[in-house]
Amino acid sequence: MSKMEVKTSLLDNMIGLGDMVLLEPLTEESFIENLRKRFDHNEIYTYIGSVVISINPYRSLPIYTPDKVEEYRNRNFYELSPHIYALADEAYRSLRDQDKDQCILITGESGAGKTEASKLVMSYVAAVCGKGAEVNQIKEQLLQSNPVLEAFGNAKTVRNDNSSRFGKYMDVEFDFKGDPLGGVISNYLLEKSRVVKQPRGERNFHIFYQLLSGASEDMLKKLKLERDFSKYNYLSLDSATVTGVDDAASFRTVRNAMQIVGFMDDETQSVLELVGAVLKLGNIEFKPEPRVNDMDESRVKDKNELKEICELLGIEQSVLERAFSFRTVEAKQEKVSTTLNVAQAYYARDALAKNLYSRLFTWLVNRINESIKAQTKKRKKVMGVLDIYGFEIFEENSFEQFIINYCNEKLQQIFIELTLREEQEEYIREGIEWTHIEYFNNSVICDLIENNTNGIMAMLDEECLRPGTVTDSTFLEKLNQICADHQHFESRMSKSSKFLNDHSLPHNCFRIQHYAGKVLYHVEGFMDKNNDLLYRDLSQAMWKANHSLIKSLFPDGNPAKINLKRPPTAGSQFKTSVATLMKNLQTKNPNYIRCIKPNDQKASHIFTDSLVCHQVRYLGLMENVRVRRAGYAFRQPYEACLERYKMLCKQTWPHWRGKARDGVEVLLKDLQIPAEEYSYGRSKIFIRNPRTLFSLEEQRKRRLHGLATLIQKIFRGWKTRTRFLLMKSSQVTVAAWYRRYAQQKKYKKTKSSAVIVQSFIRGWKARKILRELKYQKRCEEAVTTIGAYWHGTQARRELRRLKEEARNKRAVTVIWASWQGTKARRELRRLKEEARNKRAVTVIWASWQGTKARRELRRLKEEARNKRAVTVIWASWQGTKARRELKRLKEEARCKHAVDVIWAYWLGLKVRREYRKFFRAHAGKRIYEFTIQRIMQKYFLELKNKTPSMSPSDKTWPARPYLFLDSTHKELRRIFHLWTCKKYRGQFTDQKKAIYEEKLEASEIFKDKKALYPSSVAQPFQGDYLEINKNPRYQKLNSLVEEKIIFADVVNKINRANGKGAQRIFLLTKNKFMLADQKSGHQIKSTVPLAELTSVSMSAQSDGFFALRVKEGTTAAAKGDFLLNSERIIEIITKLYRAGLNLTKEKIQIEITDEFLVQFKQDKVCVKFIQTSPKNGTTASCKRKNNRLLEVTVPSP
Repeated sequence: MSKMEVKTSLLDNMIGLGDMVLLEPLTEESFIENLRKRFDHNEIYTYIGSVVISINPYRSLPIYTPDKVEEYRNRNFYELSPHIYALADEAYRSLRDQDKDQCILITGESGAGKTEASKLVMSYVAAVCGKGAEVNQIKEQLLQSNPVLEAFGNAKTVRNDNSSRFGKYMDVEFDFKGDPLGGVISNYLLEKSRVVKQPRGERNFHIFYQLLSGASEDMLKKLKLERDFSKYNYLSLDSATVTGVDDAASFRTVRNAMQIVGFMDDETQSVLELVGAVLKLGNIEFKPEPRVNDMDESRVKDKNELKEICELLGIEQSVLERAFSFRTVEAKQEKVSTTLNVAQAYYARDALAKNLYSRLFTWLVNRINESIKAQTKKRKKVMGVLDIYGFEIFEENSFEQFIINYCNEKLQQIFIELTLREEQEEYIREGIEWTHIEYFNNSVICDLIENNTNGIMAMLDEECLRPGTVTDSTFLEKLNQICADHQHFESRMSKSSKFLNDHSLPHNCFRIQHYAGKVLYHVEGFMDKNNDLLYRDLSQAMWKANHSLIKSLFPDGNPAKINLKRPPTAGSQFKTSVATLMKNLQTKNPNYIRCIKPNDQKASHIFTDSLVCHQVRYLGLMENVRVRRAGYAFRQPYEACLERYKMLCKQTWPHWRGKARDGVEVLLKDLQIPAEEYSYGRSKIFIRNPRTLFSLEEQRKRRLHGLATLIQKIFRGWKTRTRFLLMKSSQVTVAAWYRRYAQQKKYKKTKSSAVIVQSFIRGWKARKILRELKYQKRCEEAVTTIGAYWHGTQARRELRRLKEEARNKRAVTVIWASWQGTKARRELRRLKEEARNKRAVTVIWASWQGTKARRELRRLKEEARNKRAVTVIWASWQGTKARRELKRLKEEARCKHAVDVIWAYWLGLKVRREYRKFFRAHAGKRIYEFTIQRIMQKYFLELKNKTPSMSPSDKTWPARPYLFLDSTHKELRRIFHLWTCKKYRGQFTDQKKAIYEEKLEASEIFKDKKALYPSSVAQPFQGDYLEINKNPRYQKLNSLVEEKIIFADVVNKINRANGKGAQRIFLLTKNKFMLADQKSGHQIKSTVPLAELTSVSMSAQSDGFFALRVKEGTTAAAKGDFLLNSERIIEIITKLYRAGLNLTKEKIQIEITDEFLVQFKQDKVCVKFIQTSPKNGTTASCKRKNNRLLEVTVPSP
């Protein structure tokens, strides 16, 4: 058996009866006995039709597990045993599927478990609705708003350890799919008097005890608090600790919940500072100081407490001290300042504490609403959950109990109207036979309280506004005069004789007989609590505070907005809020959870019959059962019923052509449902038993499964046949095209083969004839060549002979000249010998002979030279003659060779003309083209197999196979590279293209200029690092920026005074850049249009410092230039450069230097970058050297 089938249905094997409608006999005793029997077996939930009765077990039960959630998910309301999850599921599915706004009204006494019931409803809806990161975040924020509001708005009372001291109504908004979009919380009447005074056995609000127990010592020191509860007058000591409650753990839970909801750290700190200030206000005590006019003036006893409060709130001590001692009254144009006595000072102190805490609580609710509100403006579905204080009857009941019980009277009136009166009126309106059931209508009690002329609240407001002496006693006297005859009003001075002897009523009290019983109210404090006055001096003192939160809580303290009109009273404000709430509830489909408290001891396993019986009576549960038993459990318009169940009958499915009522009659008759189980109204069908409805739903469910199977079968058949016909048509078309292609290919192949064979045969024949012609030509050329060589040999031989003769003639001449010289020398020697023998006599003779010999020698030499010249001239002539002859012979040989060549060409032409008829025209050209084609085909096939990868960065390319393909090879390589680049670019999305364009721009700006650039190449530019559009922390900041955000990140803004950085959010749009406060997340500090940005300066090192220079004379230049530091400097400057270029069509000047000037207001400061060793740190740091120098140390890489 599956997990969903383990639990029995509502009607089978149940402990007692799960639905009181089925109770027999129906008496008050049997009703209480059935509740007791189920309570003893841990069955705390019981139905009255669609109303859930919940009994507080005062202990944890294992019936709220995730398995239980899945068990009740999407199940019929009456299908499983009674549970609060069933009602929550029914409301959620009605909202999601039927588009009906829902509200869940949780009512009951204080301590009956209303707050826990609202938590269970919210947790179930959160568990069954949609999933997803954004949806889960919204659900978590909605759920975590409860711990925050409980800490500040709940307190321990004598009846409940976690009593709601305020009313809460939450509208949860859903989209069309049923996923939560957000919510809106409304709060009603916080019991702020509890801040200054608590009844015996009760505590102040939880947050005071949680703060003192769970805060760290450092936090307490900052808040100027001590952990001891007894140090504070506003905290009661008799119930400071609660058994089973860990205030320290609760404080951690509240801090975590505030962070999840979206509170900033500074906001949380501000809230805790105000809580601490409220605690310390109670410790301020006053002493009287006599004055000249015999009037006492109040003075603060211990000014140390006052000083600490002023430090927490950021107020001057003298301002707050004067506000506690004087009161300024304005009337028309006059101002009168009066002193306060000690009693009035204590009243002013308590009024300030109450107003401070009350306004803080209202601010918390508004801040939570700001975080959880829906971001879309589309139409939304709404589910409201009302968790408001229960009916209260204490030993001493004051103004707060009066207001609370009035609200419960209005809720009871709504219940009566929508469940009892409306039910009976609907039967009469639809013409259904019906016996009227009497029930108590509490509208008379509501009229007693809220009547605008003589209602109690109207008279209370009238007394508060009446001039003269007004006290609580005068208010009671007025009640005795006007309300004395009212049957539900009693007092000691009532004129009705019925109450003259009733001495149980004190003189300062009145009694109202509510629907839940009689309640005795003490009129003491009614006037003050309804006035709820705070002296204007105190509100103005709060407005002067430097604390941002305090100033926002007291706008009425602004002297420029002083309003002399009296503010509305607390009662009238609450009356208006309740009226708005009732109007809102009446627009939604109600779902009721009636909570019952089993005992007053807050103990488990104890069931007090009298207490439960009292609650059953005033809640009107017996009347509700009687109406349900006498009536019908289910009703629906005919159109909706027929539309929902028409598939169960063949006659109504798929379309009914007649009237809707006739179709329903045919449907029910076909289903054979007994006639006593239903009735026909004028516009609706009424079904008496829930089992009948459940049977219809089960049949519809089975029928829907069958219809779904049928639709799937038909669709699959149609889809398969359509695909078959398409494939068949495609097969015929493909076959026809293939046969045509095959025949064409075969014909072309045969034709190509025949042409190739013919070409080869013709080529073979042509080559054979060509070889023969070439052989004949070579033979003729050989004869000519041999003849030429022979003539050349003859000429060279003749030339050698002539040269030999010339050399021989020259040799004879030289020998003769040499002989003559030798002969002369010999003669000279002889003569010299003779001369020596004949010295003296023959010297002259010898000299003469020598002269004569020399003359003879010269003569002989001249003759020899003349003979040699003749010989040389002759030899030169013979050489010239021989060269002429050789030239003539060569010319003859060339002429003969030319004749042979021309003859050979003639013979070739003659042969070609002879054999042209045997050759196909242009065969040679065709053969050449065929050869080239085959070479190119082989080249391309090889290139295909060796093609490199598609990466544009791959530079490899196959080697060139043929020389004549060199240019083609290079062109193909270029084309292939361009094609791979185009393919690579084609894979880019528009976003990726923009990123690469930015990367290219960054390369042009920073490459080889900025040391940080290489490390940024591999990092993609993301732009919005803070996710402004998604992060709830920056929702307000996103709403302030109207343009699209190009870049968002946290940067450090350098302070000139000390060189330290303050974190700022840097935002860049198309037209401007902004600096926002990082702590608050929504305050914009500076806005600079890009048109006013002149240049950007930075260093060439690996730091992230840069300066943005603003055009002088502009609004943005009032504070001077901006010196910023960011790890993403490359991306920031690139996006700034591109945005400025797109906006102004002018390039922003980018200066990269290790020393530049920055304008700070009126002074210029030099920023200097110095490299240091890594030992001094791994990050760049900025230090101030003097008023004119900021030094940035950058660790060397």
